[in-house]
Amino acid sequence: MLTLEEQRLHAAEASGGISSEVIYDRILKVIGDCDLRGRALDYGAGIGNFTRKLWASGRFEQIDGADILPRPENLPSAISWHQLDLNDADVIPARSFDVVIAAEVIEHLENPRKVAREWFQILKPGGSLILSTPNNESIRSLMALLVRGHYVAFLDSCYPAHITALLRKDLLRILTAAGFSDVRFDFTNHGGLPKLPAMSWQQVSLGLLKGCRFSDNVIATAKAPSPSQ
Repeated sequence: MLTLEEQRLHAAEASGGISSEVIYDRILKVIGDCDLRGRALDYGAGIGNFTRKLWASGRFEQIDGADILPRPENLPSAISWHQLDLNDADVIPARSFDVVIAAEVIEHLENPRKVAREWFQILKPGGSLILSTPNNESIRSLMALLVRGHYVAFLDSCYPAHITALLRKDLLRILTAAGFSDVRFDFTNHGGLPKLPAMSWQQVSLGLLKGCRFSDNVIATAKAPSPSQ
């Protein structure tokens, strides 16, 4: 029988350590729109694909990556790497980062409330959190729930990588309880058709169908209040 640590490492490896370019590009747009700068942490960095994109953006004076997987090869030497179990990441010093980015991470973790508290602790006052996760309120996901009894991103084929399914209401409650304010939601505006995920709503509608029901992923942003708040 595998140990708990081995199970978690196996789950991380099953995910491939990557997310889609659509998600990365949308998060980068949110970062630009919010003009986020300073020191950033790619939390759940996997094999470092998005960490490299953050570095190439030139927006941040320092970038760190954190994951249960080892430091990726050929990662720029200026990027610091924290190899740790994200289910228990309280070893990261408090008030270290201006921005924490968790792209497609929270659905892999066992206790979203605990990790939200950790994000709050490692952010500097006034810092920003950006996270993305499967959008379980899309038409495709809701149809899977109705027909198959599971959200589409949490079928057996996604297990044990995806273990925690959350709705916007869950995220709002979790982040607010952890101390965050100004929680907002955005969407990738890219979503696969039911039974035909290789074809998107955006393709068949010439880009007209967007938002919650037509996006495979949701993005949440939140603020760690500054001392004056």
